[in-house]
Amino acid sequence: MRWHGRLGHEGDDVVNPQAQLDGNALAEFCRKWRIRELSVFGSVLREDFGPDSDLDFLASFEPGAPLDIDRLLGMKEELEALFGRPVDLVEKEALRNPWRKYEILRTREVIYAA
Repeated sequence: MRWHGRLGHEGDDVVNPQAQLDGNALAEFCRKWRIRELSVFGSVLREDFGPDSDLDFLASFEPGAPLDIDRLLGMKEELEALFGRPVDLVEKEALRNPWRKYEILRTREVIYAA
């Protein structure tokens, strides 16, 4: 399992430093919820990210990982508590709109991969 975030390397940050993503906490979170790959997308990758911005996560799960609305809400709430800001959590396999899917996949930054 690898943390892919490039935080903490001067001049190399892709994710806005205001997000304060903790690689160890995210890796633990991903193992707990059986997430195979976790990416960020949206404003956290742009200059317009600010103190009131939410964090957008795209998750791909291990085969056989149990998924239901209660688990997804639990993951969302845990991420919100971890980062102290609103979170949108999108399941990669559930992306249906082809334009939205294209844009998210084109602009995302993988921050964790198992």
